[in-house]
Formats: sequence, C-alpha cells, structure tokens
Amino acid sequence: MSLTQEAAARAAASIPLDEIDVADPALFQNNTMMAYFARLRKEDPVHYCAKSLHGPYWSVTRFADIMSVDTNHQVFSSESRFGGITIMDNNAAATLPMFIAMDPPKHDEQRKTVSPIVAPENLAKLEGLIRERTQAALDSLPVNEPFNWVEKVSINLTTQMLATLFGFPWEDRAKLTRWSDVATAEIGTFGIDSEEARMKEIHECAAYMMKLWNERVNSEPGPDLLSMLAHSDNTRNMSPEEFLGNMLLLIVGGNDTTRNSMSGGLLALNENPDEYRKLCANPSLIGSMVSEIIRWQTPLAHMRRTALQDTELGGKKIKKGEKVVMWYVSGNRDSDAIENADSFIIDRARPRHHLSFGFGIHRCVGNRLAELQLRILWEEVLKRWPNPMQIEVIGEPKRVFSSFVKGFEAIPVRINA
Repeated sequence: MSLTQEAAARAAASIPLDEIDVADPALFQNNTMMAYFARLRKEDPVHYCAKSLHGPYWSVTRFADIMSVDTNHQVFSSESRFGGITIMDNNAAATLPMFIAMDPPKHDEQRKTVSPIVAPENLAKLEGLIRERTQAALDSLPVNEPFNWVEKVSINLTTQMLATLFGFPWEDRAKLTRWSDVATAEIGTFGIDSEEARMKEIHECAAYMMKLWNERVNSEPGPDLLSMLAHSDNTRNMSPEEFLGNMLLLIVGGNDTTRNSMSGGLLALNENPDEYRKLCANPSLIGSMVSEIIRWQTPLAHMRRTALQDTELGGKKIKKGEKVVMWYVSGNRDSDAIENADSFIIDRARPRHHLSFGFGIHRCVGNRLAELQLRILWEEVLKRWPNPMQIEVIGEPKRVFSSFVKGFEAIPVRINA
C-alpha cells in the first residue's frame, strides 16, 4: 500500500461515520475514495450523508443492495424532473430529460430507437473500421519518448468512433469530446467557471446538432444515430430539452466510459506487472481482461435515483423524494459478491460479473461496443509491443475532479522499443 493510500485508510477510519461524504470529488481526483467505501460497506452500507457539495443523499455501497435499487424502477426513479441520474442537482446539463433519465414506457420507446446501432450485425460491420483506426493511431505513436496516452490513444479513438456513430462532420469531431467534458464537469474544471459558461457551450452543442438533425430528417434514413432518431415515430417530435438531453446522453455514454477504460486498463497492467506478464504470455486472455478492466476502472462511479415512495433498504428508512446514489465503484469492490474484489485479475472465472454497465432497464445500451473497442485495442497493442511493461507508465496520472466520471486527463507513458 502506498503512503497516500495508508494515509487515506487512516483518515477513513478516524472520521465520524456521519461525516463521511464519498461524493467529494477530491477523493476521486487523488484516488483515495476506496478506503471510505470499504468502511461504508463494512459499517453502514446504506449511509445517509446530510451535508455535501450536492446536498443530502443516501449512499448504497454493496453489490446486492445496488442491484436491488437498479432493478426496481417502480420505487427508485431516474426521471429528470425528480433529479435525473447523477448526484449533481446544480448541473443543468445533467438534469435535462433524456431516455436514461426516464421511466417506462417512454424510456423503452426511445431506447429501442437507438439500439439497432449497437446490434450484433452492426457491430460486425464496424469491427473492420475500428481496427483500421486503432492500427493507424498506434502506428503514429512515438517510441522511446514520453507522451500522454489519454490524448493520443483514448480520446483519439473514442472521438473517431463518436463521429462515426453520429455521422458527425469529421473535421469538427473534437467538439464531441469537448461537449462530453463540459456536460459532466464540476464547476472550476475543464475551463468551466460557472453554470452559465457550461450552458453557453451546451447550447452551442444543441444548435450544431439541430442543424444536422434538420439535414437528416429531410433525407433518406441513414445508419447513424441522428438519422435513427429523426426518422422514428418515438423520437421525431422530441421537445428541444429532450433533444438536447438525448444528444448529451449519447455523447457522454459513447465517450467517457470507453475512453477511461482504455486509459485505466493500461494503468492497471502497469500497477499489476504479474498480470501484464500473464497477458503477454497468453493473448487469448484479452476477452476476459476487457471485462476486468471495465470492472476495475468503473468509468462512471455512480448512478442516482430518487425514491418515489417511503421505502426500506438495508434496514434504513428512505423517505419519498430522497436522493439515492448507487456507487458502482464500491459495489465492484464488494468481496461478498466478487472474489478477491480488490485485486486486478485478468483471467477471472466470471469476468462479466460486475456493475459498471448497470442492471435492469437502464443497463448500458452500448456495452458490447465498448467491449469491442477495448478488445481490438489490446489485440493491436500486443501485435506491436508483445513484451511485458513495454508500454510503461512513467509518472503519476492526472485524474478527473469528479465523483461521477471516474477518469483521467493525462497518463504519461513511454513505449520502450
């Protein structure tokens, strides 16, 4: 255990239980949140925090309890009018109506509209394109000199994929990454110094996407997300707020999760050199490793629900209207549900047994696409650099200041020829 983690463990053990606020973004930026989650799982798995940056909320930290909430939309609502799916009530972008922030039947109708883009037959068509782009990105990397893996690999590849999914103008594709960052950023990060500044950029996103929408709605149906939405009876008459909400949902969903798993996987292998050696000796483990990376990283740390009625969970009485936060990042380290949960193990017996994609009606629609992108990345990495630790992390990662997006701004690496 590093000195930082030892200090975090001492701090987590000494703070009064009712003062623990695991939604503090600083815990995620300095990567010390796990000690606090471990204490909550042990002592108070359904925990009330009265004071936080985002107001009072309940933390659900054990795997089984999280599943109970996630699969019970009749009691625990995602509806945007009650607060939506993140802890951030003060983020206007995060509380827009979008299909992940809806309950049935409207949720089901809108989700069904976009699901064909990640159907198995479409993923099979995309695989060749993803591989070509991955090869080009890796072949352009410098050897024997430092660079930022997040920028050169993770952001590069996920931005290209997003542009393809939306049929977005290629030369402007960096806007998609920017809008994703802006939509989920805490004030004071990513150059966003106020809610007004955030919404100025978000409205620029709305105007740009509406221009593309108008082009698609007046053209023959195409294979991209905008065309699917424009030509479906369930979505062609969305309100402006709903349109913008769904655009942001698809941008963030297609960007942050895959991008941060691409980054987190490389870091995990460097921090666990025995697993890196195991991978290089047996590349057939890539498939199970991809699921383990997604569990280990948990790229979206939480999802939020709002209680629709007085209810009980884990022996605690939750009142109607209260905010309930499912900490996927904690449930994925619950040793009662996952054997050796605090260890990164690329050949687990049940690698897909994790919470990162959620459960129930809101299970991540793009989960198979994310796995495909990660699988291809590591297949191509090992073709070029087949030796353990050949891609070496050479400095401290810079993590995102957020308790929602568990990710990285920078990971300095060097490829050793």
